[in-house]
Amino acid sequence: MMETMEENELCFPQLLNSSCRKLKRTHTEAMFIYILLSSISVLTVTLNLLVIISISHFKQLHTPTNLLLLSLAVSDFSVGLLLSCESLLSDGCWDLGDHMCILLSTLNFIMTSSSVGAMVFISIDRYVAICDPLHYSNKITVKRITICICLCWITSVLYNTLILKDNLNQPGRHNSCIGECLVVIYYIETIADLILTFIGPVTVIIVLYLRVFVVAVSQARAMRSHIATVTLQHSETVFAKKSELKAARTLGVVVVVFLICICPYYCSLLTDHNTLFDTTVPIWAWLMFFNSCLNPLIYVFCYPWFVKSIKLIVTLKILEPDSCEASIL
Repeated sequence: MMETMEENELCFPQLLNSSCRKLKRTHTEAMFIYILLSSISVLTVTLNLLVIISISHFKQLHTPTNLLLLSLAVSDFSVGLLLSCESLLSDGCWDLGDHMCILLSTLNFIMTSSSVGAMVFISIDRYVAICDPLHYSNKITVKRITICICLCWITSVLYNTLILKDNLNQPGRHNSCIGECLVVIYYIETIADLILTFIGPVTVIIVLYLRVFVVAVSQARAMRSHIATVTLQHSETVFAKKSELKAARTLGVVVVVFLICICPYYCSLLTDHNTLFDTTVPIWAWLMFFNSCLNPLIYVFCYPWFVKSIKLIVTLKILEPDSCEASIL
């Protein structure tokens, strides 16, 4: 009887001496975690897929800023898919093998790095749009942003492959038993990762957005004081600035939410090894995953074009001829 109970507590009962033990959770708790993670995964994948289709399909949305949002949506979409694998850990057992463990962990690192890179470029984009609006169209072009996005993804792949090379060379080397998925980064790599993908980028983001905030406040005061000369040409310029300011506020919310969600993850690197697919993933990891679901929700409330594009996608009107030319803005 005792032997049967012990076997039921093992991830792989046939491997009595080397199998990991299941987490001590009731059936209700395990089902709740599975349903919660599956729901967040489906919502994340669905919403970010709508963003990807919207920006890719409608030509009016092919702007430098929206291309950065597209890159961010691709990262978030991928995180949603990876989160579906996390739902398999509701009982604390990893059934997909060591190679799949390191593959998914590496992809997760890549998505995180690419998201950070996208946030930096979004901050630069808003800085130029608000602080140097006359030269924005010359400095920030679709071609340049496309090159920056490609370089960001390539760098993320090479960088994360490098810091995880030991885990990639010997998948499962840090597992203490069969049924565990553990990825470890050594202290030097952890500090380098903390500086290159958190402290450095976050400093740039904060400095640029503080500058944007100062300029935005000064412009608002100038308009309230009626300092600007009221001419037709200048009124059009002020209107353009209001539009850019609104975009800056929206993207500012995206950046702030991102920083709130990702800060606990990077702060934890100072005290612990990185175990994204460990069977006991802490709350800061779930917070980071959930951020990928929040960005499209922000767009719903702040971007009318996103709501319009969703309606066209859901009603299948994007399948009509020349639908890509539809007026979205």
